[in-house]
Amino acid sequence: MPPADNARFLVEASKTRSRQARERAEEAIKTAARRSERPTVVGIANAAGVSRSWLYTQTDLITAINQLQQRAPAPHRAPRHAASDASLQRRLETALERNRQLRDQVADLTRKLETAHGEIRRLRTLA
Repeated sequence: MPPADNARFLVEASKTRSRQARERAEEAIKTAARRSERPTVVGIANAAGVSRSWLYTQTDLITAINQLQQRAPAPHRAPRHAASDASLQRRLETALERNRQLRDQVADLTRKLETAHGEIRRLRTLA
């Protein structure tokens, strides 16, 4: 008895999942349109429970999101303050210390590797 051909069921299930994802995305876009916030692809994807990559393949939905972004004002962000000299100096010192630690670690691992290679060479000559 030949195996059952379930391909049509898989195709149907795939179409159903795709349709449901699209409906969720459309609903998320409609919800975003009712809000005064500026929508993002990430926000819409999260709200709809779909991946960003899938959403980017839906050009009409991306166009709708872009149009909403044009309507909604960009969020106001507080101006960033420059780091103080003391803060920058501390960050530099921390980075330099980490670099020193990493150099020491690399040197230690290099010595261990050289020792291991020497041991391998010694054992090969004994065999």
